[in-house]
Amino acid sequence: MTSVPAMTPAQPQATITEWKKIVAPFQVPSITRATWQIVNTFVPYALLWYAMCWSLAVSYWLTLGFAAIAGLLLVRVFIIFHDCGHGSYFKSKTASNVVGFICGMLTFTPYGHWSWQHSVHHATSGDLSRRGDGDIWTMTVKEYQDATPKTRFWYRLIRNPFMLLGVGPLFLFLVHQRFPSPRAKGKDRASVMTMNIALLLMVVSLSWLFGFKNYVLMQLPVTMFAGMAGIWMFYVQHQYEDVYWEHREDWDYTTAALEGSSFYKLPKILQWFTGNIGFHHVHHLSSRIPNYYLERCHNSHPMFYSVKPMTFWSSLKCINLRLWDESDRKLISWKEYRQRYAQKAPAAAEEVDPADLPAPSEAGSGMP
Repeated sequence: MTSVPAMTPAQPQATITEWKKIVAPFQVPSITRATWQIVNTFVPYALLWYAMCWSLAVSYWLTLGFAAIAGLLLVRVFIIFHDCGHGSYFKSKTASNVVGFICGMLTFTPYGHWSWQHSVHHATSGDLSRRGDGDIWTMTVKEYQDATPKTRFWYRLIRNPFMLLGVGPLFLFLVHQRFPSPRAKGKDRASVMTMNIALLLMVVSLSWLFGFKNYVLMQLPVTMFAGMAGIWMFYVQHQYEDVYWEHREDWDYTTAALEGSSFYKLPKILQWFTGNIGFHHVHHLSSRIPNYYLERCHNSHPMFYSVKPMTFWSSLKCINLRLWDESDRKLISWKEYRQRYAQKAPAAAEEVDPADLPAPSEAGSGMP
């Protein structure tokens, strides 16, 4: 298997004191940049909704074309939402919460609950001992070998590319986000119900404006396209071959940020739509840097140059990766697992395996 460009050896690139000085100048929000980003995102997004409504009387294929562009803009809306949740977008907490809530409505994501869960993700990313909040389900080889047939079935189903990118987007944003995490408490838990009420009012209002059928014909593809792009972005940020994983006693925050988060070097137009979040190694080092300063921060110091970029084309092979191999310290595919461990693994009861069908990438073909 051809490897995605590897990160540097698993050792901290700088002490916390050192890198805090490096990133400090980029942690100051700019009201000018933030406002301009909102304008150049929300205005074209609104115009695309007008274009979609108009195109319904012409051709639904034209509507889907507009929906695809609107979906990319919705990814940019989500990045604004994401930065507001981190408190990095504006100096004003009130402004962050208001804009974040509005973006949450557009992306069907509860602002308070998601912000809490995402903060847990930042505090535990790359830590094998603290998985389960705000990340993609990842098992080690041993965990998979010791798992029950039922757990294996669900794991393989969820990690299947069709489920991840086909079923996942609408399920995640329209269904899963309507319910709080069992670990959520207080205002974070209540924020889910608040957002659900706000979404009900939004859906009723837009259905009255466009007609219910027309609204659904526009909203579903926009959410689908945005969800596919967003889930893929999140996937490749932490699911590449030489990613960093360690158990709690050996886990290091700086190393987890620089080696456990990808530098996804996208074409400029896609970098714009995704709000610079491809500089994910910088973002995980300091979530207080707003998206409009991530590239500047990356270019400001040699510390970041050791993180080798992943291109769009090289990232496609990541969709094959399934299990963390602790012995080789890398993510491996099902094919590699069978070659290395199938004969060693204890015989399991008969399993129904949805992933026995070739995944798109294996047949020759991914937010916050």
